[in-house]
Amino acid sequence: MSEKRTQTRLVPYPSGAVVPERDVNFMPVLETRHLGIDFGGLTAVDDFSIAVGKTEIAGLIGPNGAGKTTVFNLLTNVYQPTRGNIMLNGYSTEKKSTAQVSKMGIARTFQNIRLFSNMSVLDNVKVGMHNTTKESLLAAITHGFGYRKTEKAANKMALELLDFFQLADLADSMAGGLPYGAQRRLEIVRALASSPHIILLDEPAAGMNPSETAELMENIRRIRDTFKIAIMLIEHDMNLVMGICEAICVLNYGKIIAKGTPDEIKANPLVIEAYLGKKGESEDA
Repeated sequence: MSEKRTQTRLVPYPSGAVVPERDVNFMPVLETRHLGIDFGGLTAVDDFSIAVGKTEIAGLIGPNGAGKTTVFNLLTNVYQPTRGNIMLNGYSTEKKSTAQVSKMGIARTFQNIRLFSNMSVLDNVKVGMHNTTKESLLAAITHGFGYRKTEKAANKMALELLDFFQLADLADSMAGGLPYGAQRRLEIVRALASSPHIILLDEPAAGMNPSETAELMENIRRIRDTFKIAIMLIEHDMNLVMGICEAICVLNYGKIIAKGTPDEIKANPLVIEAYLGKKGESEDA
């Protein structure tokens, strides 16, 4: 965890959003403009505007209850926004279903692990291939040549992804019987199986020990570098966030209070206040 981090230079788009310099000539993989959602009379997220570059590792942080998971639910159309818009590779997700948004190139993991516990590790990964696997109903019923060819290709791809995360030896094991850290890795593998352009990781280091967290950081970098995709993560482990994210967005009470590089975020007084409270608050309590 003490690995020296090379500061990424962030540069602006014409719209004013900033992305890593290497991504400036590409359309943002994800862009939101004035995104917001109300639940009854409560505004949960308001004026959320960000851009994520094609191969950026971005962080979304904030105190408990700040609205971070609500943002992820908006980005995947689990929730329909009250206002604003979301663009994936330049295309609006307005009125799309979660399945349609997935096909557009966004995948996610969850704060609480959501594997198919009674299915094998291999089958969990193959479930994630719904965007890339094409089978006719007839082929699925008859198990003809087309079906066998598709299954063979799916097995090959799934095993390659599992091997990438040192899980290939566990392919036939039940997912629910894996150690906690391995289940976390399997959830990321399943998200990768959908061939996304961006993966949203909701507290991927939750419950991990320092060794597992260090391995996770390396895996996130490998995913970005190998698959050339973007990653956005929600995380409370600040060592992980500051060590791996190139740009960080800070949310508090549903609103963005700061955006910038890790060094800029660490020095931002609004961020310090959101996490630690106003100076003198503890003395007055």
